[in-house]
Amino acid sequence: MLRDILRSKFARNVAIVATGTAGAQVIGVIFTPIVTRIYGPEAFGVLGTFTAILNILTPMAALSYPIATVLPERDEDAEVLIQASVILAVATALLTALILWVFKAPLVNIFNLQGVEPYLPLLPLSMFFSVLVATATNWILRHKQFKITASVAIWQALLSNLAKVLVGVFYPLASTLIVVSSLATLMHGSMLWRGIGKRKPASLVKKSGTSLGENIRQMRTLLLRHKDFALFRTPQIVVNCVGQSLPVLMIANLFGPAAAGLYVLPKTILGLPTILLGKSVSDVFYPQFVETIRNGGRAGKILMKACGVLLLLAVGAYSIVILFGPWLFAWVFGEQWLTAGEYARWMALWFIAVLASRPIIAAIPALSMQGLFLVFECCTLALRALAIYLGYLFTQSALGAVAAFSLVSVVTFAGLSCFVIRRANRYKTVADMGN
Repeated sequence: MLRDILRSKFARNVAIVATGTAGAQVIGVIFTPIVTRIYGPEAFGVLGTFTAILNILTPMAALSYPIATVLPERDEDAEVLIQASVILAVATALLTALILWVFKAPLVNIFNLQGVEPYLPLLPLSMFFSVLVATATNWILRHKQFKITASVAIWQALLSNLAKVLVGVFYPLASTLIVVSSLATLMHGSMLWRGIGKRKPASLVKKSGTSLGENIRQMRTLLLRHKDFALFRTPQIVVNCVGQSLPVLMIANLFGPAAAGLYVLPKTILGLPTILLGKSVSDVFYPQFVETIRNGGRAGKILMKACGVLLLLAVGAYSIVILFGPWLFAWVFGEQWLTAGEYARWMALWFIAVLASRPIIAAIPALSMQGLFLVFECCTLALRALAIYLGYLFTQSALGAVAAFSLVSVVTFAGLSCFVIRRANRYKTVADMGN
């Protein structure tokens, strides 16, 4: 059975995406020890705070409609969804810029954002750049052009890391990291759309034959048809991002940017296997799972198999960090990062759960569970916030808060996985009854 899986088209597609992602991550790993010695924990902490805010705002830029691009049977409908996503992104970016212009001072004071205040005007632009990446990525997933994703990932990683090092030699500041990261997102989106080439949406390469009024009606129809992405998936992603950003924002608030940087580095490093394997699998798994649901296939069995394989790989990947985290971080990144290795030990448990549950997250839209997923994320956010508070209260340390956060995350991901797999098994039964 394992041989059949390895020879399948699914495995080949995963290998293509993973190869590009692996190349990008290898480049990142090679450059990280250089970058950490140039900038230091404080600069990483400011970047982490900026990124945490951006991650919370980005899902609202296009209300998650780029994800829906994979679902329509006709390319014409997918094109309209892309157009609508770009229009929403422009409107949201302008609205965000206006809010920051009018209310920046009170927002900075209320949320204690003095460290990132000079960089807040970059948020609207970065939000729009992220939508360019999302629309291109999901168009690629729709047409299974996985080689584009692989090659662009490598070039984007190489160019962005070179910029961090070369500019950082002269300006080893947090501003350098933030500006380079924002421009790297723009470059990523531009390279993806350029790589799509002949299979670009027709509306992006030539004038559509439909009138403006008809195009607006099509947008309205499709936006309403996929409104669950705006009503449920977007709040869910925002809540999830708030939950993941809580430790960064809390540590920065209580202990300063340097302490936050000690958390940001292991989060970045430990996220590499999740990006390498989890994203590659979910990118290929999502369209295949949609087809399985359409054809009344055994959705639950496919889901369990994907999660089981990823769980084994995750345990193997993170066990070294659990055993030797502090010494590894001090040796690779410098003695000033020894404490980051202590954080990494606890965070490794969290990332094992994250990696193993990637197919679960990918399957949720196809199973029409986005409303329930939003409820789950809200409950998880409350539990994570409570865990961080109790961890800090009882240990009086950021490490205690990170440990509590990680353990609660493991429990919640395990519960979600069991629930979604049960729903997938029942979903097949309902489909069969309908036939």
